[in-house]
Amino acid sequence: MVATDNFQKKSEETRFNLASYLKERQKLCDTALDQAIPVVYPEKIYEAMRYSLLAGGKRVRPILCLATSEMIGGTIEMAMPTACAVEMIHTMSLIHDDLPAMDNDDYRRGKLTNHKVYGEDIAILAGDGLLALAFEFVATQTPQNVPRERALQVIARLGKALGAAGLVGGQVVDLDSEGKSDISLETLNFIHNHKTAALLEACVVCGGVIAGASAEDVEKLTRYSQNIGLAFQIIDDILDITSTQEQLGKTAGKDLKAEKVTYPSLWGIDESRAKAQQLVESACVELASFGEKALPLQAIAHYIVSRNH
Repeated sequence: MVATDNFQKKSEETRFNLASYLKERQKLCDTALDQAIPVVYPEKIYEAMRYSLLAGGKRVRPILCLATSEMIGGTIEMAMPTACAVEMIHTMSLIHDDLPAMDNDDYRRGKLTNHKVYGEDIAILAGDGLLALAFEFVATQTPQNVPRERALQVIARLGKALGAAGLVGGQVVDLDSEGKSDISLETLNFIHNHKTAALLEACVVCGGVIAGASAEDVEKLTRYSQNIGLAFQIIDDILDITSTQEQLGKTAGKDLKAEKVTYPSLWGIDESRAKAQQLVESACVELASFGEKALPLQAIAHYIVSRNH
């Protein structure tokens, strides 16, 4: 707690207000996402895509992308198409994750899940549509003053984070592990390093890449994002146990019902919180060389372990 207190004091001294920062950046992201998908014929698919993409949320992933770009010396404008793309990919993963063949969930962000409103067929297609649009958006909307090889790197990194080497691979092992009580910590780490941390890593690293981050910077961003990604999942596991459906905006107690091995089931809640805090502290150390420019990313890291939904 001492490190956290010191960080909060430092934030106050530099007059950095995380709540205001998140609110301002969330508004920018919401506007960009709203403009990214106009409703045209066939209206049903665009409405389904917009239903989940604009359903709310803190926009942590696109904000991480924008914050990293600014820290490296880039701008919001050059990173916004990539920020929109990561949110589109994230939303796709939520739509598909909620399907009966996966987690079979009825609520997401306090609203009925996509397939409950539009049917399973349209929900699958809405996810597919968002995924395809994400890559198109980076390729066509990244400003012309950004070197094309940077946009190409972003597209490659997003593809890897999403595919069998990332989110998809983690989801496969997660599904295979349901109902098994002998899942090791190594397997659990594999699941969440791929299913959760890989996309968070892409959000951060791609924000750096689009701004021209050096190879050394990319290594620091990678370590930062891997640490916060795992911390994010640990807190998610805790909240699944300790929060209500109203607080979560989705069904609570899913992990227990699905007989999933989680970090709290291996370590207990208190040790899990301590591990998450350690990961965040390590993440923040990686950005020390950036000085005050790193404050937004460091503050977001601490926010991840203090959230209650």
